[in-house]
Amino acid sequence: MKKGLLLALLVIAGLFTFAQKKYTLSGTIRDQKTGETLIGATIVLKGTNTYNVLSNGYGFYSITVPGNDYVALATFSGYQTDTFDISLTTDQVKNIFLPPLATRLDEVVITSRKNDITHSLPGMQKISMNEIKNVPVLFGEKDILKTIQLLPGIKSAGEGSSGFFVRGGGADQNLILLDEATVYNASHLLGFFSTFNSDAIKDVTVYKGDMPAQYGGRLSSLLDIKMNDGNEKEYKVSGGTGLISSRINVEGPIVKNKGSFVVSARRTYADLFLKISHDSDVNKSVLYFYDLNAKANYQFNNNNRLYLSGYFGKDVLGYGQQFGIKWGNSTATLRWNHIFNNKLFSNTSFIFSNYDYNISINQTNNNVGILSKIKDLTLKEDLQYYAGNKNKINLGFKITRHVFTPGNIKTSETSSYNSLILPDKYAIDGAAYVSDEWVLNDKLKINSGLRLSSFSMTGPGDFYTYDPNGNIKTIETYPRGKIVASYLNPEPRFAVSFQLNQQSSVKASYSRNVQNLHLLSNSTGSNPTDLWIPSSNNVKPEIADQVSAGYYRTIKNNQYAFSAEIYFKNLQNQIDYKNGAILVANQLVESQLVFGKGRAYGLELYLKKNYGKFTGWVSYTLSRTERKIDGVNNNAWYPATQDQTHNLSIVGIYQINNKWTLSSDFVFFTGNAVTWPSGKYDVNGRRVFYYTERNGYRMPATHRLDISATLQGKKTKKFEGSWTFSLYNVYGRQNPYFVQFQDDPANPQKTQAIQYSLFRWVPSVTYNFKF
Repeated sequence: MKKGLLLALLVIAGLFTFAQKKYTLSGTIRDQKTGETLIGATIVLKGTNTYNVLSNGYGFYSITVPGNDYVALATFSGYQTDTFDISLTTDQVKNIFLPPLATRLDEVVITSRKNDITHSLPGMQKISMNEIKNVPVLFGEKDILKTIQLLPGIKSAGEGSSGFFVRGGGADQNLILLDEATVYNASHLLGFFSTFNSDAIKDVTVYKGDMPAQYGGRLSSLLDIKMNDGNEKEYKVSGGTGLISSRINVEGPIVKNKGSFVVSARRTYADLFLKISHDSDVNKSVLYFYDLNAKANYQFNNNNRLYLSGYFGKDVLGYGQQFGIKWGNSTATLRWNHIFNNKLFSNTSFIFSNYDYNISINQTNNNVGILSKIKDLTLKEDLQYYAGNKNKINLGFKITRHVFTPGNIKTSETSSYNSLILPDKYAIDGAAYVSDEWVLNDKLKINSGLRLSSFSMTGPGDFYTYDPNGNIKTIETYPRGKIVASYLNPEPRFAVSFQLNQQSSVKASYSRNVQNLHLLSNSTGSNPTDLWIPSSNNVKPEIADQVSAGYYRTIKNNQYAFSAEIYFKNLQNQIDYKNGAILVANQLVESQLVFGKGRAYGLELYLKKNYGKFTGWVSYTLSRTERKIDGVNNNAWYPATQDQTHNLSIVGIYQINNKWTLSSDFVFFTGNAVTWPSGKYDVNGRRVFYYTERNGYRMPATHRLDISATLQGKKTKKFEGSWTFSLYNVYGRQNPYFVQFQDDPANPQKTQAIQYSLFRWVPSVTYNFKF
């Protein structure tokens, strides 16, 4: 009897083991027409049960399921679905090529995937290049940064500016990556353009605080931008020319179906219009920028591919022979993709990033040159292990060497000013991380992770400590490589997603982010002369703890998408400035800083229409951002500069027919908090303003309507072209740029506030082509 029972148990166990035998389907998903990898494409296997997985940042996917016969579906927005039968009785590699949708109406379909509901991270948003290219913007130049400002929780730093604030953070608290390289100043022409040429970009993803564990170094957000890989099938040329700028994009195969390249270039020519001026100084002035994106990749075999990409951009501004400033970013990224097996994918990166500015002032016997820069060298390793159909484990490390050149001031021999060379500063920035994306069942997903970040400021140099009044207390000299200050911080990340039904889900998350690089600036947005400093013996790392929750729903078979999110963020070691702080060319700049805490909280609403002739979205943010700094505002809470109570954006895109597309956007946001004088008094004949409450006033609200129309020309097999006509600020609203205080000419005893505005109506015309 016992032997019979034991035999039966062994048979059942054997059958159970056989039934549970699992196999892995893996491969890469690509565009059939160009060979470009598709990021975030979905693979669904339908059998007795249904399983699905998303392709990673390089188009790789891996899914492990019980051996069975399945119907497989590969889907990606804007592409035809590929359906095929597959029998998994062994591990298989299946590379998938999806054909783009051919109908022109699909070119204005807005990206909204089901994984907006099922993805475990709240606060993550993707924006497609078609959305970016259809939104009207200043000067008709399609702009990634200005388009993301139309999303909930992301606010413009000001009229016409590429700078942005996310959930109460400052402009420096956004991590901007271009093919993994940090971009320190993402603005051209003082913020009117961004550094990103849309022709060179493939994918844009924004994380509003809830970053995956492999990312860190900033408190508020991650903007992850990936460049095009290039066409592996055939050579293509595209571009466009407008009233003040032109661009061109060339791509093609290095070896057909194995490697490709892409080169994108852009230049403005506003300086050409200055030549017609009769003023000799204006005639000799310059005002332009140029940038170059380049990328190449080559597949050595099925398991190894190498990528090399770079960016170089420069702005040039000068008035006559008297003043000039040049600033720009340069980056380079070398990446090696290696597939160890059908479950383990790795990416190894060597990254270079540099930002610098150079100012020249030429006056009679008084020539001055100022140079400042920040340079990074980074080694990064990322591993993805697909443990099964329910677990994906990410782990890796990153180490960066920072070199800060705070300012070299050189003067001519006849100058009345002395030369000053501020010593370089050095830091080592490292992090290791592990995270797990865990699917518990069809409804519940958990994303948990831990990032351990370290930061060390090192010699050589003299390092100071200060008393509460900013006076030097001690000076200590450190040799090269000796650690001056070191910080080790754990950064836990946790997010959960529960799918209520096929149309809706709820999500919640907690995350901690740590920032060791700090921007010192007298402006709210990006400024060419902004100064980056490292955490040190006087400046502690900034820390943000954020909790968020949201409800997400698709309506009418995914024709509409709705989301509502709330968040609360607690901020530590926030930086502000003493009254009259001197930030430029100051070796003791840390003595000009004061520190405190902050908080930000808000509600974000988002409604999006995805399909049909009319598409678009409405976003609204209700928020509050405050700071409390010792010694400032009587130690009471006060609105942060980036505090904007209300922020509304409405975007509409209407495709009349296959030739004409109309688009428009309307924005409204509360003015930034500012500190204005409450009175004035006279000191020996000099006017001295009296200030009371910090940020106790507000700039007037900004609102604006922009429109554009695109006329598609006749399309042939070899050529297509289109005209885009746009008008920025349709009703000519004079939005505030800055306010200046001066004596009233009619009554010098009174002071009047004068508002200055940049633009009323800005028309533009652009011709785009592709062949």
